[in-house]
Amino acid sequence: MQDSQPAAPDSTAIRVALWRALHVEVDDSPHVLEDETGMRIAAPGAHWRERPDMHPEGTRGYRASIVGRARFVEDLMVEQAAKGLAQQYAILGAGLDTFAQRRAEIASRLHVYEVDKPGPQAWKRRRLAEPGFREPDWLRFVPVDFEAGEAWWERLAVAGFDAARPAVIASTGVSMYLTREANRATLQQIARLAPGSTLAMTFLLPLELIDEPERSQHAAVYERARAAGTPFVSFFAPDEMTALARAAGLREARHVSTADLTAHYFAQRSDGLRPASGESILVATV
Repeated sequence: MQDSQPAAPDSTAIRVALWRALHVEVDDSPHVLEDETGMRIAAPGAHWRERPDMHPEGTRGYRASIVGRARFVEDLMVEQAAKGLAQQYAILGAGLDTFAQRRAEIASRLHVYEVDKPGPQAWKRRRLAEPGFREPDWLRFVPVDFEAGEAWWERLAVAGFDAARPAVIASTGVSMYLTREANRATLQQIARLAPGSTLAMTFLLPLELIDEPERSQHAAVYERARAAGTPFVSFFAPDEMTALARAAGLREARHVSTADLTAHYFAQRSDGLRPASGESILVATV
């Protein structure tokens, strides 16, 4: 009897991986992020670029946002590691993240923990094995059934994560699916980590803080997410998010805006690529 196939990641995780690859294929050099590994894992078939959600022009702003936030988080990770302030890297809601495969020269000097739902994580591990990606000792996959109420920090500890040692915690594309109380609990848990630990977490802005025409575009995206059964439930103004982080016990909290990412990673591009507004990043330290 054959083993049942694990559940594939949701369409959002696949789309993010393909947008990262699409950036390499259709946008001008220099690329903000070089990542075609996620596409290899997703194995979308020969005609994946013909999908409506892969249109080179229609997805420019969104894929720029995806590669911009990924580059920012990876740069932060590398910076903290160079300062000796990060010996561990935990990726919450890892999806098809490929840091461990693409940046092995850095990742191998850390303990990297990928936290995700059991089914999609098992699916990813099978896909990684097919092209020959090994699972080194420094990479740990941490299955967490969020829907069953499992605590991610408890599962991290079982996998070897040491809360007494500095870490970088990354959470991109997750907060909008969690309730306000669940986001608060996550921040409170991270505030208990070792001094010097850093959190990088994305969050969605309320529609009223987004200018047109992007406001209408985002509203349509939110409606499609609701119709697909994965509604966005939490939105935060930047000052609201930083205040929430400080109230949770984090020592410092700052807001990284779309304008910040644009200035740092997209200035003077020959193709005029710019990230869409609507998502921001919280950077907070313990």
